[in-house]
Formats: sequence, structure tokens, C-alpha cells
Amino acid sequence: MSDLQEEGKSAINAPMSPASADVQPEDTQLEENEERTMIDPASREDPKFKELVKVLLDWINDVLVEDRIIVKQLEEDLYDGQVLQKLLEKLANRKLNVAEVTQSEIGQKQKLQTVLEAVFDLLRPHGWALRWSVDSIHGKNLVAILHLLVALATHFRAPIRLPEHVSVQVVVVRKREGLLHSSHVSEELTSTTEQMMGRFERDAFDTLFDHAPDKLNVVKKSLITFVNKQLNKLNLEVTELETQFADGVYLVLLMGLLEDYFVPLHNFYLTPESFDQKVHNVSFAFELMLDGGLRKPKARPEDVVNLDLKSTLRVLYNLFTKYKDVE
Repeated sequence: MSDLQEEGKSAINAPMSPASADVQPEDTQLEENEERTMIDPASREDPKFKELVKVLLDWINDVLVEDRIIVKQLEEDLYDGQVLQKLLEKLANRKLNVAEVTQSEIGQKQKLQTVLEAVFDLLRPHGWALRWSVDSIHGKNLVAILHLLVALATHFRAPIRLPEHVSVQVVVVRKREGLLHSSHVSEELTSTTEQMMGRFERDAFDTLFDHAPDKLNVVKKSLITFVNKQLNKLNLEVTELETQFADGVYLVLLMGLLEDYFVPLHNFYLTPESFDQKVHNVSFAFELMLDGGLRKPKARPEDVVNLDLKSTLRVLYNLFTKYKDVE
């Protein structure tokens, strides 16, 4: 065993490889041409990486709370397919034809195969690049598991905000001619929210956030003045754009005021409680905007509900450009 450890360490510490990578004994027991990957310890300590793991853990536990399932460690709790099966069934509202409990490795991989095929059927129409496999998930490859969860969270529009631009350094170890060879690659886990949602066109707000954050308060003040000019008619007032429009109520009322009509209360939730009710309200407000001749908002309703300031500003600025002279 000590010889294997030394062989592994010498491979990891070879030229072009990170000296800090911590190779465990099991990582050195490779068959000829077998490959194994591990996250560089420094990447594991990156605050954005930790945030991504925590956000996904909390999301899974929220989804599965009624099943009394608590996930504490992604690679240890998801590798056998049991939790992934329950998660997908909840998200997709469908039952998978798999055995409930599988102890053997063959049974676990069969379950994983069924679950991942169902995921593939969901994601394929949207052109997702699948960066996981039965073997990588069952092998407790955290990078593969994170790729899968990010894809599911994005596809099902999870009520979470994934941290943007999360990348990790991955050590890839392969055995060739009896010797271990390693390489170091960067793996992108998340890009921007908009890119993950399939919107690549940048606009003035991207530039504002990236290059002129000092001007952001000026824009926010202008928009607050604009919306309050209307909402004050109902004795309502906005002070925080990112939070007070998140449930969609003010957006709906604002459209009625701008277009000079009464919005029937049965068309939206005046006091929404759930995420779905808030999304309904924002979606309804978007429909009213389309009816008013505005272009379809670039933002998703879920982005507004998730307190994404850039998305909220885009929606309000769209209204400002058309209605700024409305008394």
C-alpha cells in the first residue's frame, strides 16, 4: 500500500501537475488505462464552490422534505441513484419504473441508468451537453454530480440562485504502462444565469453591471421615481426595486395604472404565498405588457421572483421607455 501511495504522489507531483493535490490510496489503485478525476483541494475551499454545493444541497432537501429525505453530502448520498430517483420524480411529477431499494452495485447502476435516461429525455430537446455518466455518478465523481444537478435546477427553473462563474481545478490521473500520469484541467460548473437559461445577447444592463456599477443607483432612483408616480395613486410606495416587485403584485397593479384599467382580482394573487403563485403573478404581468404592445421581456418570471436585480431592472426599464410621460 505504501508503494502505491508513493507512486500516486510522484505522479501528482510530476511536472505540469499541481503539487497540492492530495491523492488517497484508493485513487492510485487503477487498472491499465483507467482514469480517475478529483477536485484540487484548493478549489474545494473556494467560497463560490462552497456556495454552489450549499445552494444545491438546500434545494434538494427542500424538494424532498415531504419524503423525509435529508441529503448531507452530495457524492455519498446521490451515487446509488436512490435520491436522484426521488428528486426527478418530484421535479418531473412522474413515476420511474425502478426497484425501490437496490443494495448491489449492479442494481444501483441499473437504477442510475433508468434515472439518467429519463434526464436525457428531458434535456435533449434543449441541446444540453451531458457531462456525466452512470459510471461517473456511481463513482462518486463530485464534478459530474454537480453538472447533473445544475442542469436539473436550470431545466426545472428551481427557486434558487446559482452562483455565477463557478469553476474548479480538476486533477486527472490515468495509468499507462504501469505508471500514473496526471494532468490539471479547469472545469466550468456554472456560467451566467442568462447563458445557462439560453440567453446570450448582452444589453445595456450587462454593461452597466460589469463596467459602471457607480451609475446603478442613478438608474434605480429614476425607476423608483417613475413607478411611485403611478403607485402613489393607490397609496403604495416602492423603496426597494429588487424585493418589492418579486411577488408580481406591484407589476400587475402598475400595468393597470399605466394602461388605465382595473385588473380583476381573480386574475392574480393579491397576497401570494408560494413560489408558484408569485411566478403566476409576474407571468400575468408579462402578458399584460404584451397586450399593451411591449416586447416580450428578456427576463424570466422566475428570475424576478428570485430577486435578480438585473432582470427586474430590465422589466421596469422596458416600461419606463414607453410610459415615462404618462401622468
